[in-house]
Amino acid sequence: MPVKILMPALSPTMKEGTLAKWLVSEGAKVEAGQVIAEIETDKATMEFEAVDEGVLGKILIPAKTAGVKVNEPIAVLLDDGEGEKELEEFLSAIDKPTVTDDQPKTPNEDKIENNLASPPDGRQQDRIVATPLARKIASINSIDLSLVGSGSGPNGRIVKNDLLKLLDNRPQAEMRGHCTETSIPVSPMRRVIAQRLVESKQNVPHFYLSVTCYLQHLLSAKKKFDDCLETRVTVNDFVIKACAFALHENPAMNVSWEGDFIRQNQTIDISVAVAIPDGLITPIIFSADKLSLASISDKVKELVGKAKMGTLQPREFQGGSFTVSNLGMYGIDEFTAIINPPQAAILAVGAARKVPTVFGDEIVVSDVVTLTLSCDHRVVDGALAAKFMQSIKKAIENPVIML
Repeated sequence: MPVKILMPALSPTMKEGTLAKWLVSEGAKVEAGQVIAEIETDKATMEFEAVDEGVLGKILIPAKTAGVKVNEPIAVLLDDGEGEKELEEFLSAIDKPTVTDDQPKTPNEDKIENNLASPPDGRQQDRIVATPLARKIASINSIDLSLVGSGSGPNGRIVKNDLLKLLDNRPQAEMRGHCTETSIPVSPMRRVIAQRLVESKQNVPHFYLSVTCYLQHLLSAKKKFDDCLETRVTVNDFVIKACAFALHENPAMNVSWEGDFIRQNQTIDISVAVAIPDGLITPIIFSADKLSLASISDKVKELVGKAKMGTLQPREFQGGSFTVSNLGMYGIDEFTAIINPPQAAILAVGAARKVPTVFGDEIVVSDVVTLTLSCDHRVVDGALAAKFMQSIKKAIENPVIML
């Protein structure tokens, strides 16, 4: 018999998502494990695989539909041999309204179904009868069901196909003269980023420490690595390694604020901020203190590539105990970053640059980088943060101790 394909929960926190793209069309043969759609969550765009084999009989939710709830039917899968008759019977069952006509209604329900507002001439509006799926599509696309008229379903009920036909025939919005602005829809990822960062700035008491590190020994070590390895290492790879070293030396920094208690993290898992078209994502270098510099470099390249292609899996970006954010490639000398709760700190890395420096009685040109640590004062005090920054500075200026 036909089977409903449901909107999947692609992460533990996912409640709804955007059905970004269908990769198969109606009538196509589908194999178990075949990627049939791309789902945009609050973190990334992920591939959705079919669980069973069959024929994709009907797409219920069109591509680019936002706000699709987890476990909401998005398509119907037919068994081999099933056709239009079985599909129509199944769709009729799906399209049955939540409240049937013969069920008793409370006064409030009756008022809602008949629309609270009356027409200007005082006549009572006819009751709008629509399936839950049709109401969902109307809500997403800002369609007034009272203007749709009689539907094609039983007894004039408005069904999904009525809304899809209306959307297909809807004219493009007329261009307004001298328009100087446009409205950009907020993506699920941008909405979550906005929510989490506002919560962080409002609820987390940030304080900041900055330190300037000399890079002559690090750049010398980098050149030796580049000569020996097949791939080049970056200054940021050294910084991640230095953070892992410093967290190992200062385990009190490797904590998370959990409200009723402070979690002491047993592994050093460093999140790396990566800019992507829709916003920002922080894939994780797990057990970074146990990895060589070359392994960290390879892992960063792999995760950044996945992030930009939108193929990160939830396990690759959920969690982490400390974050590194680098804007040096944009020529930013220094900046302060917002903490990613429940983590206790985030390190902002500026650009490597040349500055005049006084050594004894001489002025020389030195390569330096400025690091700025943002800390959650609920769990990290100034002295601890200062010791942590000393450890990072020591590792960067003397990289041999961490390699």
